Amino acid sequence: MRRRDFIAFVPAAALVAKADAAAGPDPVLADLLAGNERFASGKSMNPRRTPADFAKLASGQAPSAVILGCSDSRVAPELLFDQGKGDLFVIRVAGNVVSGAGPTVKGSIAYAVVVLGARLVMVLGHSQCGAVKSAIETKPQALPQSIVDLVGLVNTGGEKDLDKAIAANVRASVTKLKSLEPTLSQYVEANKVKVVGGVYDLATGRVKMVA
Repeated sequence: MRRRDFIAFVPAAALVAKADAAAGPDPVLADLLAGNERFASGKSMNPRRTPADFAKLASGQAPSAVILGCSDSRVAPELLFDQGKGDLFVIRVAGNVVSGAGPTVKGSIAYAVVVLGARLVMVLGHSQCGAVKSAIETKPQALPQSIVDLVGLVNTGGEKDLDKAIAANVRASVTKLKSLEPTLSQYVEANKVKVVGGVYDLATGRVKMVA
C-alpha cells in the first residue's frame, strides 16, 4: 500500500497505538480459539450482544483483533469465534484476498491496528471457498489474479487440491500483510501485532491455524 493512500485514509493526528496494546497479541489469539471451541462444541456464551452492550459502544470502539474474512454468507466471524459487540474489526471480501484488494481493504486493516489498537490480524479462509474453487475449475477473469496464480502452484498427484489451495491463499495474504508498508510491517517487526492465518471448516465449525 502506498503511503499517500494510507495517509488519505487515516487522520495524521490519530497515528498513535492505544496504550493497552502492550499486552501483546498472544492472549487475543488464545481468546479467539477458545471462543471457536465453545462455538464448535455448542457451548457459545454469546457475550455482549444485548441492546445495552451496543449502547455502551456508541461513543467509540476498541477491537482487539482484525479479521480479514471471505464474503461467504456462512462465515460470520463474531459467531464462529463467540465474540461480542466491539471485539472484532471485520473486513470481508471474496476469497479473503489482500493482493489486488486495493487501498480500501489495506487501509481498513491499518486503521484498526494503528488507530483502534488491534493487536492481532487474522486472515480467515474457509472450506469449499467458491472463489478458490472457481479458480481451480474455470479460472474466470472476474476472480482476483492472486487466487488464480496460487491455485496453479497447488497440486497433489497431478490434480489440483482445493483444501491445499485454500490454505495457500490464506498464507499468501498473511505474508503480504506482514510486509505491508508503511505501517503494519513496523508493528509486526516490533512484536506489537501478530498476523496469522486460519481456515474455518464449514462442516465441523472449527478453525485450523495454517499460518
